[in-house]
Amino acid sequence: MDQEKVVGVVQKFKELYDSENRQELYERGEQLKALFYKLLNEEKENAQQEQLDELAALEAGFKELYSKYKSDRQLHAQDIERMKEENYAAKMQIIEELKDLLGKVEDVNHTFPAFRDLQNRWKSIDMVPQAKAKDLWETYQYHVEKFYDYIKINNEFRDIDFKKNLEAKQQLCERAEALAYEQNIVAAFKELQKLHDEWKELGPVAKEYRESIWERFKAVTTEINKKHQHYFENLKEEQKKNLEAKTLLCERAEEIAGEMPQESNGWNTLSKKMDQLQEEWKNIGFAAKKENQKIYDRFRAACDKFYNAKREYYANFKNVMQDNLKLKENLCEQAEALMESEDWKKATDQLIALQKQWKEVGPVVRKQSDAVWKRFREACDHFFDNKARHFDKMDEQYAGNLEMKLALIEEVKAYKVSATKEDDVKAMRDFQNRWSSIGFVPIKDKERIQKEFNAALDVHFSDIRSLESEKKLNKFRRMVTEVKNSGKGDRGLRMERERQLLKYRKLEQDIATLENNMGFFAKSKNADSMMADIRKKIEIAREELLKIEEKIKIIDNQFE
Repeated sequence: MDQEKVVGVVQKFKELYDSENRQELYERGEQLKALFYKLLNEEKENAQQEQLDELAALEAGFKELYSKYKSDRQLHAQDIERMKEENYAAKMQIIEELKDLLGKVEDVNHTFPAFRDLQNRWKSIDMVPQAKAKDLWETYQYHVEKFYDYIKINNEFRDIDFKKNLEAKQQLCERAEALAYEQNIVAAFKELQKLHDEWKELGPVAKEYRESIWERFKAVTTEINKKHQHYFENLKEEQKKNLEAKTLLCERAEEIAGEMPQESNGWNTLSKKMDQLQEEWKNIGFAAKKENQKIYDRFRAACDKFYNAKREYYANFKNVMQDNLKLKENLCEQAEALMESEDWKKATDQLIALQKQWKEVGPVVRKQSDAVWKRFREACDHFFDNKARHFDKMDEQYAGNLEMKLALIEEVKAYKVSATKEDDVKAMRDFQNRWSSIGFVPIKDKERIQKEFNAALDVHFSDIRSLESEKKLNKFRRMVTEVKNSGKGDRGLRMERERQLLKYRKLEQDIATLENNMGFFAKSKNADSMMADIRKKIEIAREELLKIEEKIKIIDNQFE
């Protein structure tokens, strides 16, 4: 939007006001006023204070010019009403003269020209007050028809006049019928009213044609009136939908105007939303006349509230950025106090927390932003460089620990399982204690060798579990035999079988839950370690399922 367009509207209004063409001024005056305020409000939205002062002066000048226009238009309207009253009095005078003329019908050579003169005078007189127009015309028409019906003139004069009037009315019918095909129904309706005015000014036709010619004209009048009514019914429905759409935009604009972001990005986001609403508003048609200005004022109020708050925010933004600078300088001081610390874990956590706080602090003035950031970053870098050098020295010691743990893994792999479970378990516990006593290894090798150690232990624990499992099955066989031979018999066996089935189904549900959890844990940061733990649990559960299946087979064999 450009301020020159606002000025252009004012200039156009002034040109029309200064011209002789008052009709065009009265027709376009309100349109130019609406356009002026539309452009003015759009220009105000993003204007600086200096521009706002200029726009205010421009608005004051327009208001003064518009006030003169309204005053002139009011006087003009009064002149028109006075003129209509004068026209009414003149036409009433013609009716009185027409009445007098009816008393002189014997003198045809005098009365008929006088009658023609009265008709011409009647046609030459313009509008009368709307409230009196119908009765006036009906009175005139009554005396005209009375003159034609009762005057004692020769048939030739009367027939010629009737024929002339019939031809004129036929032409009016043709023009009206052509209007029925006009696409602009509003223009057609207005033109039809002019045709009716012309019809009223014409004299009567022969009696045998009076009804038919009027029915013809009335028929096309009815058709156009129906189209006109249908048009405005559709227009009313469309205006209703437009009002609903604009009401929804008002609600969205008021919601946006009610938000108060605390940072520039938030205001930018809301500005884009508000701009989008304004574009949508432009693409929606008018509401009904009595509602259109109200809904526009409501929308304009929401927009003004938002843009005024935005201007106020940026007016205070300078102070906010100065406060942000103080906050960041304070964070620099805290980081500098930690930069020489050798409490690596605690200082690391504190510096990470400071970095998080830094991100939460808003912007500062551009010319100071780089300097304060450089100061904060140098303090953090200094600490983390010291930490890195410290742990580089530790890596040499970690390398030795790695060699010892690799040797222990080979020792575990070479171990032979004995026939005594207790000795094997004790040996495995000893391996685990020795592993824990060895210090840290390089971080890049930590997970790999831990997996190798666990795998080596699992081989032996698997052998140990296999021996133990066989012992438990033998014990279970003896128990089943005892139940079979006891007083419980088959009933006791079925109860035991049912108990084992319940355990089996419970394990199946546990496995399904674990497998389902794997889908969730796959998205987490520590997915690898958690997934490995779940797989291990699933593996143990499946082994237990196999054991239960074996127990059920042992029970089933007792029924054969």
